[in-house]
Amino acid sequence: MLALSRRINESIVIGNDIEITVLEIKGEQIKIGITAPKSVPVYRKELYIQIQESNQEAAKNESSIDDINNLFK
Repeated sequence: MLALSRRINESIVIGNDIEITVLEIKGEQIKIGITAPKSVPVYRKELYIQIQESNQEAAKNESSIDDINNLFK
């Protein structure tokens, strides 16, 4: 992991098109702004984990092609 120190209004750049800017610091909270192309999804980690778990659960419950074909017989 790379750890960087930044002050308010200072940024870091990831790749060629993602910029993360420190907008505000209040006590133990930091507000950041993220500029990224619309094609790059940006999630809070706890939501990302929840989405991954939901996708895995849906994949477990996915019907096989044979089950689907049997519906049309």
